[in-house]
Amino acid sequence: MTTPSRMPEPFGQGQGANLADILERVLDKGVVIAGDIRINLLDIELLTIKLRLIVASVDKAKEMGIDWWESDPALSSNAKHKELARENRELRERLAELESGPTPLERGAGRARREDESP
Repeated sequence: MTTPSRMPEPFGQGQGANLADILERVLDKGVVIAGDIRINLLDIELLTIKLRLIVASVDKAKEMGIDWWESDPALSSNAKHKELARENRELRERLAELESGPTPLERGAGRARREDESP
């Protein structure tokens, strides 16, 4: 009596997980890949590259405190509106400050009077 050999089944067949299940699990839990590349010549470090990669869903990333894309104007339309509103507010403040202060002619006349006055 011979026993059948226990050869592993090809990936994706039988009870193995499919790609969608794996992706869902990775995005749900998150994966961190970290590594450093160093180039040395005669014990002198010439170059160091630090690589950090996080693969996670947006919800998981926010849960971890990672939300930089929300404040980047290149990635978020909401951030663009906030940036424009901030710039507009600053310009209005500068304009109000300029309009409320003395005009350049008044400032120049004040200097001329001071120069004419004797010490």
